[in-house]
Amino acid sequence: MDSDERKPRGEELFLDLKGRGRIRVVEFKGPEGAPTLVLLHGLGATGPLNWFAAFPELAQRYHVLAVDHRGHGQGIRTRWFRLKDCADDVIAVADQLGIDRFIAVGYSMGGPIAKLCWNRHPDRVIGLVLCATSRYFTPLQFPILTRAILPGAVVGARLAPKLVRGQIIENMVKTVPGPKGKDFVRREMSGSDPAVLAQATRAVLRFSSRDWVSNITVPTAVVITTRDKIVPTRRQHAMAAAIPGAKSFEVHGDHFACAARDSNFVPQLVAACAYVQAEATRRHAPVP
Repeated sequence: MDSDERKPRGEELFLDLKGRGRIRVVEFKGPEGAPTLVLLHGLGATGPLNWFAAFPELAQRYHVLAVDHRGHGQGIRTRWFRLKDCADDVIAVADQLGIDRFIAVGYSMGGPIAKLCWNRHPDRVIGLVLCATSRYFTPLQFPILTRAILPGAVVGARLAPKLVRGQIIENMVKTVPGPKGKDFVRREMSGSDPAVLAQATRAVLRFSSRDWVSNITVPTAVVITTRDKIVPTRRQHAMAAAIPGAKSFEVHGDHFACAARDSNFVPQLVAACAYVQAEATRRHAPVP
């Protein structure tokens, strides 16, 4: 049996969420009775694009769900992107699949969505794993600029979606090695809505959890990308310091370490998930 045959197999689910829309979820069943991880991808990516390198290791230990956020890949079609809607979509997915509680694992933009899952639905989230992310993503004065500039980008993307999407995809594949890798990116991104991606950019730049991140009460791990220039490493450390009891796991890579072959992202992610799961189990253990 070759190594590909031993890898866990994921299944694509297309769920019609009542009152919300149709969403793609990639599911790995994992061992019987395994705890559930919900993987939340970063801006401009999809579930498989963000997490493909981690799927095999995580699926050996957990029941894994990776969603496509609104306007990304085969996520819910929408004209308005809000991070809190993405968080509520995650809960709707869990409801439809009969999942009571889960660990939310967010990368970059997925970090705010994971935190909002806990903030809006604290009874459903037993732990957080926050990767390459921060309490906020831009200085306070920058939202003024985004309000002025990004609406024009949204209009342009709505007028010529195929052209804009094609430009986004070709920029992405420039650094992807090999024809199979490039085809994978093109296939995953073919369903993305460039106007919604522009709105998502604005939503991320305007996001801040500085006023409430210190209220997080569930076990939390922060996976820090130490060479990150998109989400500065110092902001990642500051978020970890602001969350009571959070444990840090360092990855020697930049913001795209999740897809880098020479990165230690996957073992650190696995260790972070194991820490959160152990802490959540300990906290919820019955008192003798």
